[in-house]
Amino acid sequence: MLKKYHIIFCFILFTGVIFAQTKTSFFPDDLLIQPFTANQLEPKLGFLFQTGANELRLDIGNSIDILRKEFEGDLIISFGADLFTYTFLRGESNFHFPVDAVDYLFGLNFGLLKSNESYELGFRFRLSHISAHFVDGHFDGTSGTWKDGLNPRVYSREFIELIPFYKTGDLRVYAGFTYLFHVDPFDIKKDNYKLGFDYFFDQSFTNLFIPFAAYDLTIIHLNKYTANHSVSAGIKFGKKEGKGFSVYFNYYAGKSIHGEYFDRTVNYSAIGLNLDL
Repeated sequence: MLKKYHIIFCFILFTGVIFAQTKTSFFPDDLLIQPFTANQLEPKLGFLFQTGANELRLDIGNSIDILRKEFEGDLIISFGADLFTYTFLRGESNFHFPVDAVDYLFGLNFGLLKSNESYELGFRFRLSHISAHFVDGHFDGTSGTWKDGLNPRVYSREFIELIPFYKTGDLRVYAGFTYLFHVDPFDIKKDNYKLGFDYFFDQSFTNLFIPFAAYDLTIIHLNKYTANHSVSAGIKFGKKEGKGFSVYFNYYAGKSIHGEYFDRTVNYSAIGLNLDL
């Protein structure tokens, strides 16, 4: 019995020492884990205009760190939240952009970062929900039918995602795994995989803007495995790892990220504008 209480006392003492050596902050101004630049499901506030097509994507979303703890030994952890909408619009005359489809993502995230003078090592974990919907821009009022013969269908998924990364200098590489523990339609498989990098040139290159390049490969599992490729390159005005405004080129090839079109293959180039909060 005394041994049992001795163990409990040591655990409480150890925990107290550890937490005494931490710095805690609520709602810090930046993100501990910066978004993975070419990944399609990241917090964005901007547009993606497809070249050669009257189609565009509108993103209204943000991620925040709610709680951050700094430990001795350059170890930092964070807990936060995500809330995104990413919308598919079609361009029409008179500067009209009816909304065809919209997807909603919300969830929680947890980050860990270990750094020294040579490198950074860490991961981001997400627990998220996505649901997708057709909107009135997908409906033909003249004929009273849904466009392209596609009626609304139920699409939603709840998933966990883990993306470890390694950063040295201005280069960050990452690999990840996603598991869908619930999904509709039910015949979608539950495992997805990710690999990519982003590179932001040293800010000393210029005091006005920061060039960057990034690539993301996502392997999704529908009835078979399919590769989604996303390549981004552009210029960010502002802070390298913080607030700013980006102008970039994006090439995407693979299955649509919009849930109502989850089994449709798309291939496009686009010009993006994004406000980094």
